[in-house]
Parts: sequence; structure tokens; C-alpha cells
Amino acid sequence: MAFSISSRAVAAAALLVALCCCGGIGLPTPAAAGRIDEGLEVTWGDGRGSVSPDGETLTLSLDHTSGSGFRSRDTYLFARADMQIKLVPNNSAGTVTTFYFISEGPWDVHDEVDLEFLGNVSGQPYTLHTNVFANGNGGKEQQFHLWFDPTTDFHTYSIEWTNQHIMVLVDGTPIREFKNHADRGVPYPSSQRMRLYGSLWDAEDWATQGGRVKTDWSQAPFAAQYRNFTAASSPSSSSAYGQEMDAAAQQTMKWARDNYMVYDYCADSKRFPQGVPPECSMH
Repeated sequence: MAFSISSRAVAAAALLVALCCCGGIGLPTPAAAGRIDEGLEVTWGDGRGSVSPDGETLTLSLDHTSGSGFRSRDTYLFARADMQIKLVPNNSAGTVTTFYFISEGPWDVHDEVDLEFLGNVSGQPYTLHTNVFANGNGGKEQQFHLWFDPTTDFHTYSIEWTNQHIMVLVDGTPIREFKNHADRGVPYPSSQRMRLYGSLWDAEDWATQGGRVKTDWSQAPFAAQYRNFTAASSPSSSSAYGQEMDAAAQQTMKWARDNYMVYDYCADSKRFPQGVPPECSMH
């Protein structure tokens, strides 16, 4: 089945852009970046990760031997991070492209905020897999399809992490909010500094249709491109980053979730036969 977007979705997306451009979301925008390797460094891949000579683009590649990855030079305790990414085109089944925060302490108490783009059979939509870990506790997966083809151009993916909430945005559109309910017993990442990472790796055992579709290595090397990385610290709860979403932002998030969310752990009664986690009724 060829990748297609319905006229209804196109019209809704146009409305969405209009709402965002009118200041409905009202989120601060970090300052423009310089060379991407001023803020990021390639850390693994044996040459499979590289920065263009002009410093604008970082490319990660994957072949049958290895993938590749990078990390931010700085660590953060509350921040807004934005990255433009062009995902692996054509048949990317089995591949996973990532952009995420993670703490660097012991794994059993680690914090993490994940964006993982699960590859697809050619012509099928990517799945954006999101998750939140706090003090080693995860299992808070939500997955989305995108309302555009993410392989033909760069799109901006953002993680906003404050003392009040974690928000995931796509081209400025909020698609997920995880609020801080630590005062009600729900673990929330608020005490460990985290570093930003990105990677392109092989996960054919689970990434595409639950592992039923494997990586076609005849298509390798696979490549994803990153550019315009920014990360702005938000050190206090009084920061503008901590503001509540207004009505327009809530409307756009509802639109994205109603039309493009394909999995929500809070709706998975088979997984939680004794009742979904408590934060599901707090949002």
C-alpha cells in the first residue's frame, strides 16, 4: 500500500498549522544552532556517523556490521531539545532511529525520555514510539503515526522536560504530555541530569510489525540525517517552559491523538488486567 494522506488529514493539518502559527501553543523557541558538532559528538559506529563539512548535518548510517550514534556534549536538568530529522527512506523495516534523553547513573534507577522511530515496509507509515522512565520505572509507551512522510524532508521533533511535565512535539504540535504527579506517588524524572542521545540501529526482532518483518540488508547502508539541534536549559519551575498548555494547544494535541495515536498503555486492559497505572486517571 502506497504511503498516502487523506484530504481530511491534509485539511486538519492546515488547521493545525494555523493554530500553531497564531501562538496557540506559545512555547519558547531555543536560539538557532551553529555547527551541529558544537553541541553533539559522534560516539560510536566506527566511522558510520559523520558531520558534513559545513557543519550543518549529522548523518548516521547502519549496515549489517554496526549502526552508529551520537550524544550531546552537555547534560541537563530540565530542558527543551529540538532536532530536525530526515528518516531512513524506502524499505526501512527493522531499523530504529532515535532521539532521547537518558541519565548516566545506575541502570536500575535511570531516567529516560524516548523518541524512537520504528522503520517500515516501503510505503507504510513510520511508527513514533514514545516512553518515559523514572527511577528505573518505564512501561509508559504511546505510539503514533505521522501525518506526513518523514523521509522526504526534515521535520522538527522536540522534547520539553520541566518540573511540571514532559511534552513531545512534532513540528511544534504537542502529541503527548506526561505530567509530574510525584506528589501522588507516580515516579517522575526530576533529580538526575540527563544527556541527549541519537542512534540508528538494527532492531529487526521487534521494530517492524512486532518483528514479523525483518531488515532487508540488500538495501544497506541505511542512513538518517539530523540538523538544527538546539537544547535550552530550563533550570527552574518558574521558567516559561513550565507553563500549562492553553486551549489551542490542548485542541491540537487532541487532534493528533484522536487521529494518529495507535497505541496507549493507558488503554491496554489486556496488559493491565488489574487496572491501568494510576497516572492514567490523573491526566
